[in-house]
Amino acid sequence: MSETNPKYVELLKAAKEAAQRAYAPYSKFPVGAALLGDDGRVFSGCNVENASYGATRCAEQTAVQKAVSEGCRKFVAVAVHCSETDDCWPCGICRQVLNEFAPEIDVIVDAGNGSVTVIRLPELLTRSFCPKDLPS
Repeated sequence: MSETNPKYVELLKAAKEAAQRAYAPYSKFPVGAALLGDDGRVFSGCNVENASYGATRCAEQTAVQKAVSEGCRKFVAVAVHCSETDDCWPCGICRQVLNEFAPEIDVIVDAGNGSVTVIRLPELLTRSFCPKDLPS
């Protein structure tokens, strides 16, 4: 779980490329994410804003939706990048979406100054609510 992990470096590169495709005319805050499936595939996504703000989708959600639609539902890591700020962490809703499929996922953030931070999702989403909490 080091920033020198070659797969994590690849994920950050994919997240940076995805951020360039963001549609963020309202926030001016382009974000990219890249999700590593347990089968080795990488799914990238960018934020897609909407004039009806509730219809906006974050980069992490876009990546998860792409992965699930392609048959991948188990994830190892997600990288997030935004060139507008340092430490661009997934928002609360994105943390919950990631938790649905990968409660132990590594979250990789490019701080923009050359440093990289890797944190496991439980550190970002404490006392989470997940499928196992629902009655059977």
